[in-house]
Amino acid sequence: MPSNLFPIKFIAIAFVMATGIWVGLKWLRHSLTPQKIAYLPLSAKFVDRGLTTVLFKTQRNKTLNALWWPQANSLDGRSAVLMHGWGGDATNLLDVADHLHANGWHVLLPDARSHGLSDSDDFSSLPRFAEDIDASITWLQNTVHIRKDYKRELLLVGHSLGGAGVILSASRRTDVSAIVSISAFSHPEQVMRRWLAGYFLPYWPIGWIVNRYIEKVIGFRFDDIAPIARLKNVTCPVLLIHGLQDDVVPINCAEQLLESQPNAQLLRVEGTHEKFFDQDKLQVDVQMWLQHHLSAGKAKTSHIPFL
Repeated sequence: MPSNLFPIKFIAIAFVMATGIWVGLKWLRHSLTPQKIAYLPLSAKFVDRGLTTVLFKTQRNKTLNALWWPQANSLDGRSAVLMHGWGGDATNLLDVADHLHANGWHVLLPDARSHGLSDSDDFSSLPRFAEDIDASITWLQNTVHIRKDYKRELLLVGHSLGGAGVILSASRRTDVSAIVSISAFSHPEQVMRRWLAGYFLPYWPIGWIVNRYIEKVIGFRFDDIAPIARLKNVTCPVLLIHGLQDDVVPINCAEQLLESQPNAQLLRVEGTHEKFFDQDKLQVDVQMWLQHHLSAGKAKTSHIPFL
């Protein structure tokens, strides 16, 4: 081959590689916004008992859609924010809301940005989930009245990415009474490594480049927002719930979170990432935990023996 063809060949290879990287990063950026799924009609059993829809603003002047389930005769007292996971919406946690509402809680279930009926944004991320949780808390604080002799109780519940979101939100606040984090991962880097493995892509150098690119897009280092890093800054009682058969976020992630915050408790249950097999017992256990930690308006840090 003539020597003068080498530069042309080199340029051609470089161009193909650069084009491949550009296309890959464009696809990756697009994948940071989940595809919205059809919103299921609300069951009459919920609507007839006062479940309604509200709208309020979050960051970047986006509007959140939320399901709002107040107690019938009072806007005093205890309130809960329930945040779904990646690709879900508020209806995913209606069974949890039903149980809390029956036990005297006002319940707010927001659709995160780019999910459900909320406004879309240019991407979704753990920090943006936490921002939407914070916006929900602000709306609650402006809606639920507090008598002078009544201590506000604020419960945050989240599933999967929503579970990581309530940890991040609570780690920056002092007004949260308790959090329940369900099926949460311990570090985004682990999530991305499992995602890359699903496409048979090596971590080095492809995975490392992908993770650094995502950090640049979302504006945060994974180490700074990881639940395992933020949980140690949470001062309220924490209940972690995780399925033993979870093949999306393995149970060892919950074990790692527990090691990072000895004051937390871990409830290991039979079930997968999305479904726990004995819902009735789980509801009883969670209610027992809430009563223990929030009874008489005084948070307790001691563990209870059901775990």
